[in-house]
Amino acid sequence: MAMRMDRRDDRGGEFQEKIVSLNRVAKVVKGGRRFSFAALVVAGDGAGRVGAGLGKAGEVPEAIRKGVEDAKKHMITVPMVGTTIPHEVRYKLGAAKVLLKPGVPGTGVISGSSMRAVVEAAGIHDILTKSLGTDNPINVVRATVAALASLRTLADVAEVRGRTPEQVIGSRKLADRMLAREREPAAAEADAPPAAKAAAP
Repeated sequence: MAMRMDRRDDRGGEFQEKIVSLNRVAKVVKGGRRFSFAALVVAGDGAGRVGAGLGKAGEVPEAIRKGVEDAKKHMITVPMVGTTIPHEVRYKLGAAKVLLKPGVPGTGVISGSSMRAVVEAAGIHDILTKSLGTDNPINVVRATVAALASLRTLADVAEVRGRTPEQVIGSRKLADRMLAREREPAAAEADAPPAAKAAAP
């Protein structure tokens, strides 16, 4: 039996914790059946960092706690352009295939429950996603996290290739426009008043 819940858990303080799947499993032993629980948890700071973890225990609270700890141990940083991702990405991990497309401001999060938990915890507000393979929430979440980790900005690609952004794109105007969009979040954070920075997660 799998239970899927998209909710915010405020116990984490700095991080948003979302329980994606809570699965009860039974082991048949000599005296009957022994039940245990597996909790799939996504944790993120809503500002570009996100992780997913799986916790297993004989009690639900302990399974969730283990899942949260595992998620916080495996955090990744997602490169973002404004409120969306830098480019489209298709990713395959085992039987899971996911597609993520950047959205224009106002698009919102168009996604299924498992992928939605990951992108919302990462702080992405405009994105279109689609799961093209298995609907197993564990595999879908892991594939989504891996897909987000594989994203690269124009500046990252130029640095790896040892070229300028203009040489990578082939157009100076387009390169300048893309770099300006990538710098927008950092500039907005730098211009924010100290009180706003302290209140930010």
